[in-house]
Amino acid sequence: MENQTEILEMAHVEKTFGGQVVALRDMQLVVRPGDFLSLLGPSGCGKSTALRLIAGLSQPTRGKILWPGGKRDGDLGVVFQEPTLMPWATVAQNVWLPFRLRGTPFSDVAEEVARALRLGGLEGFEAAYPRELSGGMKMRVSIARAMVTKPKIILMDEPFAALDEITRFKLNNDLLHLKAAIGCTVIFVTHSVFESVFLSNRIVVMAARPGRVIRELAVDAPYPRDEVFRTSADYAAYTRAASEALQDAIGVAA
Repeated sequence: MENQTEILEMAHVEKTFGGQVVALRDMQLVVRPGDFLSLLGPSGCGKSTALRLIAGLSQPTRGKILWPGGKRDGDLGVVFQEPTLMPWATVAQNVWLPFRLRGTPFSDVAEEVARALRLGGLEGFEAAYPRELSGGMKMRVSIARAMVTKPKIILMDEPFAALDEITRFKLNNDLLHLKAAIGCTVIFVTHSVFESVFLSNRIVVMAARPGRVIRELAVDAPYPRDEVFRTSADYAAYTRAASEALQDAIGVAA
């Protein structure tokens, strides 16, 4: 990465639930502009908890979430595992939602909404309702909604976990194109070694009980990435290294 300035830091963060369950302990993480950073680890290691803390949906028990360059409204976009679309609203209206919550009329941002729909592969579906869409298309709407305001960071909590492998591969490809188009930073939670290697320039491996970082892996393969990368010796080597790190994390957590 050319710009090494920190955009976000988790400094010795701990999160305890009910005074007893330690979800995170001494979580330390630095995120830089342009990163595609995956949080990889076994169930219960605190990946989603870390994401919620960054999103401001929960507060640390100890430690701090630091924004060295400052944080403004609209700096964060969030994509959950479920698309969480409004069933009574059209695709275009769902994508408009972040602006609507700020009190911005649709007519003022119609161009931005159209661009997000175009980048998300949703042209022709502007007037469709969520019930008319496949699971993959619903997730495209959710991603377009998160990106429409061109946020500084997009947080993604296993967005493709429920999709079939073919759809998942396609959306992985499209996600990298979208990221490049708007120049954002992505923090991505996944259980999938293969997905983390394909998407990321950094993989942070976490262990559970308590949740913490045990290793970080760099994926130095250049972008854009495609099927040639997926079938390359480099991809196989990165995947093997990530798998070994994940096995270590599972062993630590057992």
